Amino acid sequence: MPVPIPRQRAVPAAEGGQGQAPAAPHDTAAPAHDTTDTGNGTGAGTGTGTGTGLSLLVIEDDPAGSLSVPELLDSAGKPIRIRTARNLTEAERLLTDDVHCILLDLALPAPGAAEADEDELVALKHVLRLAPRHAVLALTGDGDAERGAEAVRVGAQDYLFRDELDARLLSRAIRYAVERKRADAAQRQLTESRLRAQENARLERGLLPTPLLEGSPLRFAARYRPGRSRALLGGDFYDTVRTPDGSVHVMIGDVCGHGPDEAALGVELRIAWRALTFAGLCGDELLSTLQKVLEHERADEEIFATLCTVDIAPDGRRAGLCLAGHPSPLIAREGRLAELLPYEDGGPALGLLPRARWPRRQVELGGKWSLMLYTDGLIEGRIGQGNQRLGQEGMVEMIRRQIATGLQGDELLSAAVNEVRDLNGGDLTDDVAVLLLDRAPGARTGAATA
Repeated sequence: MPVPIPRQRAVPAAEGGQGQAPAAPHDTAAPAHDTTDTGNGTGAGTGTGTGTGLSLLVIEDDPAGSLSVPELLDSAGKPIRIRTARNLTEAERLLTDDVHCILLDLALPAPGAAEADEDELVALKHVLRLAPRHAVLALTGDGDAERGAEAVRVGAQDYLFRDELDARLLSRAIRYAVERKRADAAQRQLTESRLRAQENARLERGLLPTPLLEGSPLRFAARYRPGRSRALLGGDFYDTVRTPDGSVHVMIGDVCGHGPDEAALGVELRIAWRALTFAGLCGDELLSTLQKVLEHERADEEIFATLCTVDIAPDGRRAGLCLAGHPSPLIAREGRLAELLPYEDGGPALGLLPRARWPRRQVELGGKWSLMLYTDGLIEGRIGQGNQRLGQEGMVEMIRRQIATGLQGDELLSAAVNEVRDLNGGDLTDDVAVLLLDRAPGARTGAATA
């Protein structure tokens, strides 16, 4: 025969909620469908039902009717609704989304006799597994404080003595247990969020590039600001390495979009570029291979990436330039105003055309120079209150002015990024990456900075 489901009962509130209220009758038989509770909780098993007032599920095996749950009021003066279950099977069926707290009699027979002989709290552990997000109160015999304390150590929010139950004590214990469970859940979520943030920060920091310029007289500096809030890594990426023949190769790129997927794709492209560069590829051959990597790794066919690569000859006086839909670098030569390198022969962004080509253009650098590579986040910030953007011409004028004041290296990059931010009226929404290579004949090898 099916097990009858005890009727949930609404207990009338004691006047003012003070003193010992008369004992409510203990229902043992009821119709299968309960109509007294109209709680409208929205998420099963949340333990934070959104119905009016609080709900209590009492789990106890009490054939003699010795346990009487008093009339209860919540903090707003509303009746605390009570359900009763005689065993864990009934409890599982009555544990709906609008139940806030569980009162478990620790004397309840355990599911298995052999298991109970080994662990007297096996019923409590079963309830905690069944309702991990609900507040639980343990009910124990008078004077059995040690068992009650052990129940709290196992996971209950508090324990009560059977012979000391009254309306005021039980109402307060229910409210305390519910709020403590919510506080514990909030603290756990905060801790987990903090740990995830720390783990992500360590991961992203490890994915940022370490320039390999040992033995080169070129000085390197970089600034990087992701557009995502609280992130260290965005869709912009850069790298620079020195190959065994003495050439220095530098690259900067931008994956369309600003999320973690774009950041991950940027890291993949950067690592692939470094590997292909050490393998001896450059120019069109390197970019064609990178496009294949992009096509295989991107999550959507509409994702593309712009790229700028520069390979500087061992003597430092000339370089090869390839542009894949990316802004042209800026060069400042000794005795001349800063200007953009030629960009007329660039190719499309990676991932747009399946059989695209990227011509490599030879450029003369001179004896003493500074070469700045950047992403469009540096030039697309607004100027003032309107929609006007800084643009490449505005950036060139800004860099010329800052160089004229004597800024160079790290100081020049910091000043450029800060001024762009100030002109924008606050933080830039796009990722920003900008790097600088300086060559001064006779200078010692500089340390790479990021």
